[in-house]
Amino acid sequence: MQVCLFLTGEGGAEPPVDVHALQREAREIDGLCELVAHLPIAKAVDPRIAPAPQAPSCILQWYFSDLVALEAELAANGAVDRALRRAALAMDAHSFSQQTMAVQTFTPPQRTALHNGMERCSYMVAYEGPTEDFNVWLTHYLAHHPPLMLQLPALRELEIYTPVESRSALPFACTALMQRNKVVFDDADALAHALASPVRDAMRRDFQTLPPYSGATPHYPMRSIYGKFAAP
Repeated sequence: MQVCLFLTGEGGAEPPVDVHALQREAREIDGLCELVAHLPIAKAVDPRIAPAPQAPSCILQWYFSDLVALEAELAANGAVDRALRRAALAMDAHSFSQQTMAVQTFTPPQRTALHNGMERCSYMVAYEGPTEDFNVWLTHYLAHHPPLMLQLPALRELEIYTPVESRSALPFACTALMQRNKVVFDDADALAHALASPVRDAMRRDFQTLPPYSGATPHYPMRSIYGKFAAP
């Protein structure tokens, strides 16, 4: 199973790195399959959920073939750290938070091929948690929610992420989100159309049946820039 390092930029107008330069710098990192850079968009896409008060300045997703490959590049003065510093605009230890997660990929009927440099629109969702019993939560969630999500009109990608313990020498604070999701569409208009569909109504009804959990559930619409380097 692939693992993904999430680096989430603190809220602000500008990301702490030049994301295009970062993708160029990351091209030769061993084991890195893909680096997706997400930047916030201002367009209102979801009438059911109020916009988060302060979106991240960026979210960087570093996909590695496995945990061993990721940890090798997160060592002190490792390749990820070097790439970040070379692409930095104004970066310090408070610029990002970090979390490593396992990737579960689902294939929508409308999935289309990706290529390097492509842009799409993602809806990034986080469940802060905790829940009383994560096993019960995740079992219920995976059994009921993805089958509905896969019915969203014009959905191109669906991924669900769960926490993985990992070693990292990056200087950023670690977060411990219970779960993350990503749904991807061609553009913000396609995302807004999907979120206004009857499928979303069914998803909201299912949401009400989830096992109890605490914490916020922020939703961020973002412009996604793909850097694809190797097959997973």
